[in-house]
Amino acid sequence: MNTVDLTPLQQLIRKLRQMEIRIIKTVDAQLQGNFHSVFKGTGLEFDDVRLYQYGDEVRAIDWAVSSKGHGTFVKTYKEEREQSVLLLLDVSASQQVGAAGRRKLDVGREICGLLALAAARQDAQLGILAFSDQKELYLAPGKGIRHAYSLIKRLFELTPRSPRTAVGPGIKQALGMLKRRSIVLLISDFIDTNYERELTMLARKHDLIVLQLLDKREREFPPLGIVPLHDQETGRTMWVNTSAESFRARYRATYEQNREQIGQICRRHRTEFLSIATDADYVTQLASLFRRRNQRGGRA
Repeated sequence: MNTVDLTPLQQLIRKLRQMEIRIIKTVDAQLQGNFHSVFKGTGLEFDDVRLYQYGDEVRAIDWAVSSKGHGTFVKTYKEEREQSVLLLLDVSASQQVGAAGRRKLDVGREICGLLALAAARQDAQLGILAFSDQKELYLAPGKGIRHAYSLIKRLFELTPRSPRTAVGPGIKQALGMLKRRSIVLLISDFIDTNYERELTMLARKHDLIVLQLLDKREREFPPLGIVPLHDQETGRTMWVNTSAESFRARYRATYEQNREQIGQICRRHRTEFLSIATDADYVTQLASLFRRRNQRGGRA
């Protein structure tokens, strides 16, 4: 069957599968065949007990077993066999910035679709919460290729009801939904304020990966003279001299401040952070991120 004979959804899934294979091959090659999972996390589950040895942490002692009088025993743990993953995707109007087919929203959707296919291959539980300043789409974690296809179809058909951004409340919704420690991938441009408290809570309770989407149009506005600029989130239009150096300096400063803010927050909480430009090869960047996580045994 030729590509032209495929439906748009089938073409999309073929594209995502090719990218998934690239990620797995890249990570596998760099780990010399030791690659186990894109979703290698830090979740641990109880495995067994063994006799206490010099150097073991006191808090690891299993007092119930030790009280039986046969010695002092400590609990041992192993990595959870089944990972639970939640994709937390910002679909507000600021995500519409970018070239046709390469908007921040397009890239975010592709990353989610790619990870859904990877989860199906690895038998991981994966769900999604897409948000603006309200819940736009929620699909509870599930397994298998049919679940992955359903997630991709619903996400790419989604037309957000609200243009506004509210990263903090979006995270708060996710915290209320997650009943066990999970891997959470938060994908947004983070053009918002007052979300650090919620992000801190998410980082403490879960294995958090933050992906910031950026577009070059936000870094350097073209000098077009005096033009009307429409704010997609507020609906307001203002006439601005885009050629004035004062405007261009403020524009660049706002971009850099926004980019640095989320990076600083993630470094402060030792959270995995990746900045992705819409015109860059994000498959290579994701492969590097997953390679690092596998080498470190999970969280940075």
